Amino acid sequence: MTTLVFGHKSPDTDSTGSPIIWAWYLNEIMGEAAEAVLLGEPNTEAAFLLARWELPKPRIIADVAPGQKVVIVDTNNPAELPEGINAADITAIIDHHKLVGGLETKGPIAIRMEPLACTATIMHKMIGTDMNRAPDWIKATILTCILSDTLEFRSPTTTPEDRAVAAALAAELGIDIASYAAEMFAAKSDVSAFSEAELLRMDSKEYEVGGKQFRVSVLETTSPATVLSRKDALMAAMPDVAAADGADQVLLFVVDILREEATLLVPNDLVAQIAAKSFGADTKGQDTVVLPGIMSRKKQIIPNLAL
Repeated sequence: MTTLVFGHKSPDTDSTGSPIIWAWYLNEIMGEAAEAVLLGEPNTEAAFLLARWELPKPRIIADVAPGQKVVIVDTNNPAELPEGINAADITAIIDHHKLVGGLETKGPIAIRMEPLACTATIMHKMIGTDMNRAPDWIKATILTCILSDTLEFRSPTTTPEDRAVAAALAAELGIDIASYAAEMFAAKSDVSAFSEAELLRMDSKEYEVGGKQFRVSVLETTSPATVLSRKDALMAAMPDVAAADGADQVLLFVVDILREEATLLVPNDLVAQIAAKSFGADTKGQDTVVLPGIMSRKKQIIPNLAL
């Protein structure tokens, strides 16, 4: 049986690239049949990765059949995975997020979780000396994932290991990191083709805080004004998106990659309360609030959310 390798819903660059990396490793190094798949359309930066390195877009799936062998990457959260995930045959998990719980397996499995900025960095370690056999497109995929998840080393999740792997791969490929990252971020910032609902779901994850369900959405951009010019429409779309997704509220953080800060949209008193209790922000009379230094959902937003 072919093993399906996939990451979380609303796939970003790491959740698009890491399945491609690991499927290559299983197929070419381990001799095990594997296929990289996605749980949704890749975001604009992930689409840039595929186009830049002429990689076919992985097949998009909505669910997995009972007994289907799968490897889960870049998440361990059942809320971010297909509804039938616990009936599948999970054979491995490779992730860099906190352990959430709720996944069930048919037996003992291989789990690799490390406090690194990127799943692809973990995979680089696991592949080890077999990286010598990796084609340039695999090396470039790892590099792109690292630069994406670290925001070119600006994110507080960045570790010396992420930096070292990225620098080594860039040198091998003859890539200037600053120029390449600028191309990536320009692609990520071009959201003109997306509706408000699509933007709210583009890079979002579900979390419970104080007994309420939140869809925590992040838009990382070098042009925050482009997104914020649509703030009224984005806030108007939040109730319908929340209702459709079984959430009480959508929280949207617009991360300015260059200024290293986030702007939180404040559509109502609930979000104002979140802003005050989580970040000490005074939102009185404002429908947005700037949060200096806030760059990472994983390290700075989620751990601080409070009601």
